[in-house]
Amino acid sequence: MKTAKPARNVVIDGFVSFELSQHFPFHHHLAVEKDTDFFLYFTDSEVRRSGTMTREQKWRRAELELICGRPDPQAVRKDVRELLEVVIGRQGKARIFSDDHRAYPAAMRTLAPTIRHDVTSSRAHRGNRNPLWEINLLDLVIRHSSANHKRETIAWSKRRQGSAERLAVFLVWRNYMQGRREKSRSSPTPAMARGMADRRFLAEDVLAERLFATRIELPGRWRRYYGRNVETRALGRQRSHRLEYAA
Repeated sequence: MKTAKPARNVVIDGFVSFELSQHFPFHHHLAVEKDTDFFLYFTDSEVRRSGTMTREQKWRRAELELICGRPDPQAVRKDVRELLEVVIGRQGKARIFSDDHRAYPAAMRTLAPTIRHDVTSSRAHRGNRNPLWEINLLDLVIRHSSANHKRETIAWSKRRQGSAERLAVFLVWRNYMQGRREKSRSSPTPAMARGMADRRFLAEDVLAERLFATRIELPGRWRRYYGRNVETRALGRQRSHRLEYAA
């Protein structure tokens, strides 16, 4: 991606999940290139539990917030901005497609000299004529392929850090190994569609060479993921990636 052409038409969305329990929801902010389905980047945000709750659930939420604290109410705006900073880079122009989330316009403000923001209602039919088709498809494939994000699952993410790691594996598979359209065997991968590969990768291709984070520059959020530095506020012990036994 460092030497690849920049993405000028990008679709973004927040993928809603939770860690540890439903009292600790979070969003994975996703960015996909329009017309190629290439999964460009993702970040995450802790959010406060909302929606319909029983009186007991509201009491439990208040109790947990006294013990663990509340998530930053500006987290979505900040983390979507970080997402777009990486995706847009130093481009002078970009076109962003999204739903009508209130935090998105504020996140885009002052990012690039010229950003065209196309908004589609989140209530619009999610067919292939919807301007957000690429991100809606990605949401669907993530839920289909990842047990921790399925509805009514017992495999939910215990840590947001673990969810990010699984999503990183998914990103490689989706971009380089899976065809854009499941029903067509000849369908190119997203990487092939944008001219970054000439064939589908096999597991042997992905694992052929060891990559070192000290030699390859990572965007800020992904460096945090690699170091396992994303904390789950309700857990007392947080495991990070430390090379304690490295020579």
